[in-house]
Amino acid sequence: RAPARIGWRGFRGSPALQLKDPAAPGCAQSSPQPGRANLAIQPALSPLRALAPLPEKPGAVPAPEKMAKVAKDLKKGVQKMSLGQQQSARGVPCLKCKGTCSGFEPHPWRKICKSCKCSHEDHCFNSELEDDRKIGRLLMDSKYSTLTARVKGGDGIRIYKRNRMIMTNPIATGKDPTFDTITYEWAPPGVTQKLGLQYMELIPKEKQPVTGTEGAYYRRRQLMHQLPIYDQDPSRCRGLLENEVKVMEEFVKQYKSEALGVGEVTLPGQGGLPKEEGKQQEKPEGTETTAPTTNGSIGDPSKEYVCEFCKEAAPADSPVVYADRAGYSKQWHPTCFLCVKCSEPLVDLIYFWKDGAPWCGRHYCESLRPRCSGCDEIIFSEDYQRVEDLAWHRKHFVCEGCEQQLSGRAYIVTKGQLLCPTCSKSKRS
Repeated sequence: RAPARIGWRGFRGSPALQLKDPAAPGCAQSSPQPGRANLAIQPALSPLRALAPLPEKPGAVPAPEKMAKVAKDLKKGVQKMSLGQQQSARGVPCLKCKGTCSGFEPHPWRKICKSCKCSHEDHCFNSELEDDRKIGRLLMDSKYSTLTARVKGGDGIRIYKRNRMIMTNPIATGKDPTFDTITYEWAPPGVTQKLGLQYMELIPKEKQPVTGTEGAYYRRRQLMHQLPIYDQDPSRCRGLLENEVKVMEEFVKQYKSEALGVGEVTLPGQGGLPKEEGKQQEKPEGTETTAPTTNGSIGDPSKEYVCEFCKEAAPADSPVVYADRAGYSKQWHPTCFLCVKCSEPLVDLIYFWKDGAPWCGRHYCESLRPRCSGCDEIIFSEDYQRVEDLAWHRKHFVCEGCEQQLSGRAYIVTKGQLLCPTCSKSKRS
C-alpha cells in the first residue's frame, strides 16, 4: 500500500512541506477520481514562513548564525503578534452590527469595541495562526501534547496540529470533469475519512465549520469565547502583579493535569482502542470479540449504548464522542457533547472535566475563581469587589457609561451592567 501523504501548506506561495507517514491515523489523502466523491483529511498546521528557511541550493545548510537570527526574529515576532493583536485588528467590521459599526476600536482594557460596544468576539479578528498557536499552548505540557508540533526556532513554542477535511465531489458538465470542493476548517483528530464525514453529517448544518460559511465563523467565535487566551497565558493579562502571575501559572498547570481533555470520536464500544486505518483493533483483555473493530467499522452490534446526556440509544454504526477523563463506559452523541454550564457544543471537542461532567474552558475557570465583569479576566488577587454573583478588579469597578470610578460611590447593577445613577437614568429615558 502506498504511504499516506500529509500536506502542510506553505505560506504566501512558499513550497508545501511533504511528510510521508504510512501509519498516521486519520490523515490519509486520496486523489480525485472521476465519478465519485473523494475525501482528504489533513493536518492544517498553520504555517510560518520563517520557521525553516529553505537552503539556497539543494543540500546546502544555512549558517549557524543565520539560523540563530531566524530563531531570534521569530521569537520577537511571536511576542509582537501577541501584544499588538488588538492594535492590528483596528477597523475589522462587527459581524453582529451588520454594517452599522465603523470598525473595531479597542477599549484600553475592556474586551469590547469602543465604537459599537460589542464584544471583541463579535469582530472575530483572530487569524488561523493565532488560533492554532493558542490551542498549541493550551495542549502543551499536557497528555494531549501529541496533538501539537514544535515550531522550529520558536524557543519551545508549540502549535496545534489541527485536522481539516476536504471533500471533492465531481460535477458532470461537458467534456472535461470539474470538481466541487468543500473544506471543513476542523475535523476530529485520529478518524478515518468515512467516520469523519459521518461525524460532520450529524452536526447541524449551521454549525459545520465549512470554510466561508456561518459555521466556520461560529467555530472561530467559540474558540475566542470558550478558550480565552487570557485564561492560560499570563502575558496576555493586563497588570498582573508578580505574585499573581505565579498563582495563575500554578492554576493553569493544575487544570492541565487534572481537568483538560480532548474528546475522541469513534464508534460505540471502541473508545480508547488503537486507531490505525486498515488494521484490526484489539479489544481489552477479558472482553468478548465479535465483529472486527477497526476505526470506522461496527463493533458489538448486540450491545446497547446510551448517550450520557440525553439517555437515548447510540446506534452501533454511528459515531459517538468519548472523554477519557470520564472513562470509556460513557459516550455522547456528537450533538450532545456540551458544556454543562452554557449548553454550547465544546469547540474542537476540548473539554474540562469537573463534578462528573464536561465544561468549556471559560466556565470551568469561572467555577474555581471569580472573573472580572469589567475586563473579562480571571481574578488572581484576594482583594476585589463583589456585588451579588458578579466580581470586579478594584481598579475596574467603574461605570460602563461614563467610566468614572464607583468605589465608595452610589452605583446600580442592571442586567450585569455596572452604572452610576446618572448613566442608569439616561439609559432608562
